[in-house]
This record gives sequence, C-alpha cells and structure tokens, in this order.
Amino acid sequence: MSEHKPGRLYGVGLGPGDPSLMTVRAVEVIAAADVVAYHSARHGRSIARTIAERHLRPDHIEERLVYPVTTETTDHPGGYRGAMEEFYEEAAARLAAHLDAGRTVAVLAEGDPLFYSSYMHMHKRLAHRYPTEVVPGVTSVSAAAARLGEPLVEGEEVLTILPGTLPEEELTARLAATDSAVVMKLGRTFPAVKGALERSGRLAEARYVERATMSGERTGRVADVDPESVPYFSVAVLPSHGGTSHAVQAMGEGAEPVGDGRGEVTVVGLGPAGPLWLTPEARGALAAAEDLVGYTTYLDRVPVRPGQQRHASDNKVESERAEFALDLARQGRRVAVVSSGDPGVFAMATAVLEVASEGPYREVPVRVVPGMTAAHAAASRAGAPLGHDYAVVSLSDRLKPWEVVAERLRAAAAADLVLALYNPGSRSRTWQVGKARDVLLEHRAPETPVVLGRDVGGPEESVRIVRLGELVPEEVDMRTILIVGSTQTRAVRRGASGEEIVWTPRRYPER
Repeated sequence: MSEHKPGRLYGVGLGPGDPSLMTVRAVEVIAAADVVAYHSARHGRSIARTIAERHLRPDHIEERLVYPVTTETTDHPGGYRGAMEEFYEEAAARLAAHLDAGRTVAVLAEGDPLFYSSYMHMHKRLAHRYPTEVVPGVTSVSAAAARLGEPLVEGEEVLTILPGTLPEEELTARLAATDSAVVMKLGRTFPAVKGALERSGRLAEARYVERATMSGERTGRVADVDPESVPYFSVAVLPSHGGTSHAVQAMGEGAEPVGDGRGEVTVVGLGPAGPLWLTPEARGALAAAEDLVGYTTYLDRVPVRPGQQRHASDNKVESERAEFALDLARQGRRVAVVSSGDPGVFAMATAVLEVASEGPYREVPVRVVPGMTAAHAAASRAGAPLGHDYAVVSLSDRLKPWEVVAERLRAAAAADLVLALYNPGSRSRTWQVGKARDVLLEHRAPETPVVLGRDVGGPEESVRIVRLGELVPEEVDMRTILIVGSTQTRAVRRGASGEEIVWTPRRYPER
C-alpha cells in the first residue's frame, strides 16, 4: 500500500484590488485548488475573496480565517499579540488538516503574499512541513505609483518602504534620509505620518493614494487630505524627484523658491568617514540641497546626484567658501556646506556664521546639522576614554599663537582633564606634538594612556594605544586625533586575545 502524499500549499498573490491585475499563474492555482482560504474580519467580508470571486467554483472548499480582533483592544489574557498568535496557530492547524488529507490549499493574499501579508503567518508555520509555492502579486506600492503616473525611483535613488505604525520620530528620521518612500498602513496612523512628513520637510511633495485600482480609488496631495477620511488601505508616496532636489521637486517647474522666497545655507556634518557615520538629518539636508559647497576631500564623500551643483575648493579658504555659499543663498538657492565630523567643532559652522553676521548676509537663513565628532569616533574604537570631564584643544597654530595652545594645555592638564587633541600635525607642522607631549608630562605620568586614532571609519583606519612618555611625534599626522588620559584613566587588557581598552571612570576620588 503506497504512502499517502500530503497536499500542496500555495500562497497566492492577487494584486492590489482590480481582478484584471491577477497573474495568469494565480488564476491557474486557484482553479486547480481543492481548498481556498482567505482572511476576513468578523463581519465576514473578505477583500481577497472579492478579488478572486470570478475564479471560485461551487465545489471549492472555502476556509474563512476570521480575525478575532481588528484593533489592539482585547480581553485576551495574552493581549492583542496573544490573541493573534492563538488565531494563527488555530488557522494553520485547520489548513494542515486539509494538507494532511492530500488536498491542495490556496491561501489568497491581497498584493503579494510575502509583502506585509497575513499569508506569511501561515507560511512560517506550514512551509517547512508541506510542499509550498508562493505566487507573487502586484503590490500596492507598484499600484500606487501607477495610479499617480509618477516614477518611484530612478538611477541610484533609494526607495524606502515604511509602515505607518512606526513612532513619529522614527518615521521622520527615515523620511528625511531617503530619496523616495512609500508609507503604508495609514488609517489611524495618518496624523503621525503627516506630522513626520512635515517635520522631515517632505510634506509638499508627498502624494496620497487610497484603494489603488479598486472602486472608490482616490489620489491627491497628503497635505490636502482630511485625517478622518483615511482608511487602512491607503498609502503616502514620495515619488522620484528625477534628478532634482527635494526642495526643487516640492516647488514644481517654474515656481518660486519654497518658504519665504529666500534661499538657505545648511552647514552639514558628515561625521569622520563614510555613510555609516552620517545621520538621517544630514542625509536629508544633503539630498534637499541644490548646491554643495566644501573642501574637495570632504565633498568627494557625498554621492553625486543629478541636478545638484558641486563647488569644491581648497581647505584654507574657509571665509571665501562661506561667502560663496551665502551669495548662492541670496540668489534663492538651497546650499549645503559640508564639513567633516561636526561642523561646529573646529570646522565650517563658525566660518559661515561669522560671515553671515555681516551686513549683506544677515537675513540669509543659516542652520547647522550636527555630525559625529572625530573625538567621539576614536574614543568608541578604544573603549570609553571620554567617560568623565574632558577638554578639546586644537594644536594648530595657524589661527592662534602656540603660546596660547601651550597655556591651554597646561590649564587642562592641571585640572586633570582628559584631552582630545585635534589638528596635531601636517607636512608643514611637525613639532607641535612633541611640544604638547612635553607640556603634558609636566602634569601626567609617562604611563598615561594615549589613544592614536587615524582615519577612524575610513579604509586606512588605525587605532593604537601608547603611553604618553613613548609618544613618537613622527607617527602622528593631520588625519590622526590624540586622546590623552587623565590621572584616573585606565588601560586594561581583556579576554583571550589580550585586547587593550581604555576607559575613564565616571567617579572622581574625593580630595
């Protein structure tokens, strides 16, 4: 007697709502299935069944999987999550009984079965036990773009798909950082989604699509939609800006500059290295700019975007660069001045604000977008040397006399502060590190830990821990930052590898 074969499980994508958008394969699978299963609310109506209705036979066994709750309000002892877990287990058991009997089961899913679909809960519980095929379907994302008649992404643009159920702060950060986006699951989340779009500066370009390809379809601008009218089956779309900035896209062709008609300068901190160190706010500011201004080396870190103008210059013309950016803004341009690390730490924010405080530029809006500092980046690689009070000093004597530098080193060392030393040396400045070491040894033991962080986050990253008395100036260049410990800073070797870490206690001993 031959062993009974189990049935086959199908997850069938039905597309966004219009029955004519079902795939040929979806129709074939439904036609050949013994059992057709679909989810529904307690009222019994199922959008999935409605889409596939013309392909159902009188002899189909229909399994209606009725959600126990449609909101997170429930008296189930396990709460909403517990109620849903119990429901999915029970539903999977019902389908498993058919499969064990050798019946073919087609689970209907709006859109695509593996894209925000309830089918996935069946798939995770059954696909490893039975032969399974997933039939992909047209998603609501593609349908919304089609109904808007606008591209979602072009070239190297990034598309981000977000559930509207995320916290508003998280939505804001992700919307600010991406080129294009689709926010799903609106309904009750719409006010928070609209708030996130507004806070990220993207509301003017955001489009709204409700019930794409279904009866009752509605499209428009998110800004114009009444929150009370928004159903769950709706999405917010930030389309491709097709080689133009967010600001230009929001204005539209031939329109005046957004806001009050003036341009703006945003000083953007890029962090110490590549894109992993860039904040979402910084990404958004760079994407929104029409012009990028900066030192060539830092400007090269920013991806090229069609439609943006790039203005590179030498690193010794900060005032001229600031004036150039402000002049562009006076012409109505949205300008991003890029700066390594944090723009307010020995960087371009001061230069821009200094020029912006002068007569011709006082009315130009200027804002500063912070970035990860070199000191914090190097400290993170070494442990926690900045765990207590610390001072930040530049060793460059290009903008202040060395006597001032030495005086500040002595004061910080006498106060027993950890020191983060920027701009330690260059091709034309080779003696400052040695002088700084000698000054600090007046107040620090030779065994004091010193972190040497070079190109942190970059391809040539090197982080070493040496002792102050053994610090070799020739091993330090302009791409290196030094962190000199206080009398309380500890260097400890840990684990089998003997890796050395440095940390400064948060408690300071009483004197």
